[in-house]
Amino acid sequence: MAKRGFPGAMPGNMNNMMKQVQKMQKDMQKMQEEIAQKEVDATVGGGMVKVVANGKKEIVSISINKEAVDPDDVEMLEDMVLTAVNQALEKVDELTNSSLGSITGGLNLPGMF
Repeated sequence: MAKRGFPGAMPGNMNNMMKQVQKMQKDMQKMQEEIAQKEVDATVGGGMVKVVANGKKEIVSISINKEAVDPDDVEMLEDMVLTAVNQALEKVDELTNSSLGSITGGLNLPGMF
């Protein structure tokens, strides 16, 4: 009769490991839901442009100060908006990595946000 499981593995240890993995998955899912509800912001140009993003990497709002609107220099405004959006999305990544890192122990797991 063939033995089941991994050669040399103790059945009790495998059960404990599976329980730990299931707990980690549940904790990660809960943390992802919490992150999705959070918002981060980035401001550039001395407050001329402000971008707010949520934890799902969705841009929630963009605020542009009237003084930043110069019809003769549209490129500067475009650059400020682009920079603020990228900074906000980087902050979401940092938030996600720091929050989930406490659960995963710093492992870089694929498929995370």
